[in-house]
Amino acid sequence: MNKSIISLQQLIANSGMKVTPQRLAVFEAVMSMRTHPTADAIIARVQEQHPHIAVGTIYNVLDALVDKKLIVRVKTDKDSMRYDAVLDDHHHLYCSQTGEIVDYYNQELSLILTNYFKERGIPNFEIQDIKLQINGIYKPQ
Repeated sequence: MNKSIISLQQLIANSGMKVTPQRLAVFEAVMSMRTHPTADAIIARVQEQHPHIAVGTIYNVLDALVDKKLIVRVKTDKDSMRYDAVLDDHHHLYCSQTGEIVDYYNQELSLILTNYFKERGIPNFEIQDIKLQINGIYKPQ
């Protein structure tokens, strides 16, 4: 068994979930797809290698992985739900023309946002996380 599979098993186990072949297959698919895949893309990838895993099971595993904070959901302006396995502090660039989502790392921006809300806050609202999605269109280079 390769090292990355073992670490995925450890992440699942450390989250308090039982390691099952279905959970491992879905988690591995999301981790290998660095494109913020849709559920349909994840289903296609999983069923390519594991045709016996039912669609409902894949959706249930995705929900469980989100609940255990092993992956996150990313919503687009077209209300399409995507998934992200990168949990490091980052934001997203969303191309409204192509639907592409790209990770955007900028510590200075993250610090500005964090400090802004620390100083001002929002009445009757506890901020748990700040994720910025910047919508636009990629220009040809």
